[in-house]
Amino acid sequence: MCPASFRRALFKVPKESRIKTPPAAATAVPKPTSGGAAKTTKIKTPPPPPPPPPPFPQPGTPSPATLLSKRANPALSEVRKDETRMSPRVMTVLGVSVLGLSAYIGYLYASYQREVTHSQSLSITHDVSDRYNRTAGSFDADVEMSEKLMRLGTKRRELVQRARGDVLEVSCGTGRNIEYYDFGALRRGIVDESTGRIGVRGCRSVTFVDLSPEMVEIARRKYAELVPVEFRVEDAAKVTGPSATVTGGGKKYYDTVVQTMGLCSLPDPVGTLRHLGSLVDPQRGEILLLEHGRSHYAWLNRVLDNLAPAHADRHGCWWNRDIGEIVRESGLEVVEAQRWHFGTTWKYVLRPARKTAE
Repeated sequence: MCPASFRRALFKVPKESRIKTPPAAATAVPKPTSGGAAKTTKIKTPPPPPPPPPPFPQPGTPSPATLLSKRANPALSEVRKDETRMSPRVMTVLGVSVLGLSAYIGYLYASYQREVTHSQSLSITHDVSDRYNRTAGSFDADVEMSEKLMRLGTKRRELVQRARGDVLEVSCGTGRNIEYYDFGALRRGIVDESTGRIGVRGCRSVTFVDLSPEMVEIARRKYAELVPVEFRVEDAAKVTGPSATVTGGGKKYYDTVVQTMGLCSLPDPVGTLRHLGSLVDPQRGEILLLEHGRSHYAWLNRVLDNLAPAHADRHGCWWNRDIGEIVRESGLEVVEAQRWHFGTTWKYVLRPARKTAE
């Protein structure tokens, strides 16, 4: 073998072990021209495709960290357990809260059942107005917090400030509405553009009536003399027209009649409401009511019905009366009606029914 052949055989590399070099990005190919000189043209080759993305882990597949053996890193094997574990302090607070809430609900239910049993065992007449003689001294303190929570002061103000002219308030109680009357525009007339008549802004006089002498006396002590005011102990179902001592005489009707939280205590609420309708001016008079009674919801009405006898015996108030039905049976015309507090608080602006021309 010649020396050249020996060298080729010695340094010959098999095909499998040859290192492949990547193709060039561009290869220059000579291109003959008309002038005989070769002109090179670059041929671009496409870039290699990008590598495929890593496979997306399926739900429930453990992360690589959790696949490590406990011997390699024991803390990583508890990663999932620590994520769902609740601290002992949180568990203790939660357990005590649930226990306390359960005990309180049980106490309320047991108290309610005792009250229902006691209430249903009572035999109470419809006329419970005499209870106010006993509770007059503590009445304001008893209702103060509940009226604040229910914002009844705002409701009283909105209703009473609508009163004008010579006003009669029946079931006035301890005079919780006195501060809301508009006494500042005494005897100042304004022209009603719709009728062309001179109307009255504010109250010309106010007559407060209640069946309980103790209630009337407390209302009298609250009053600061601003306008002609009269306090009378009288039954709302038998109250008469305006007194000459406050109106100056010559008036047959009141301009406004106000009653707040009174229908619940009257033995004949429908008859009394009809009577009040006969005391206001047939053309422009209004009856303003703010009452409490039945709710929109049957479950709440069941609670009111179950506890009504005990509540009436203690407070002199039947809180489960259907105020809407009482108004309908009275025959008065509804000008405005609103309800709040799950439907248990009722507001009505009424007027005498217009007589149709035959």
